[in-house]
Amino acid sequence: MILQRPIPQLSRTSLERFVRVARHAVRLKGTVNVLVTGSTVLRGMNRQFLGKNRATDVLSFLPSETGLRPVKPSAGDIAISTDIARENARRLGHSLADEVKILTLHGVLHLAGFDHERDNGEMARKELRLRRQLRLPLGLLEREEMPQKLRTPGGRGGAA
Repeated sequence: MILQRPIPQLSRTSLERFVRVARHAVRLKGTVNVLVTGSTVLRGMNRQFLGKNRATDVLSFLPSETGLRPVKPSAGDIAISTDIARENARRLGHSLADEVKILTLHGVLHLAGFDHERDNGEMARKELRLRRQLRLPLGLLEREEMPQKLRTPGGRGGAA
């Protein structure tokens, strides 16, 4: 876990614990690395790996996508923009800590093989169940149903 930006009410240890619970819930093996940083870094990663020159809220990468060889068995990496997460949390009326967890859960689901663009709602249903189980507010995929003015500023389709 790398928290380049401090998150009120969310320590590195509590985020690690949340990732373990989320991994267990989707039966994901291996470690998950999470980088919590700013939009500038996410924009660079989005451009480098996906060819999209814009910031986004969350990116997920399988180990083979980054070209790095992990020391431990790795399920993949997740990068989160605190700038977009903060705006999402403000707009939707929940804490930044909850928003980072929502984005982390979304990334873990992608690492577990879910793909909301191709799975006829399977990922959305799984995310909804897990979000309720983990007592998290409105999930990413539920936001698609919201009026345009309430959607996230960075768009939603950023996970690889």
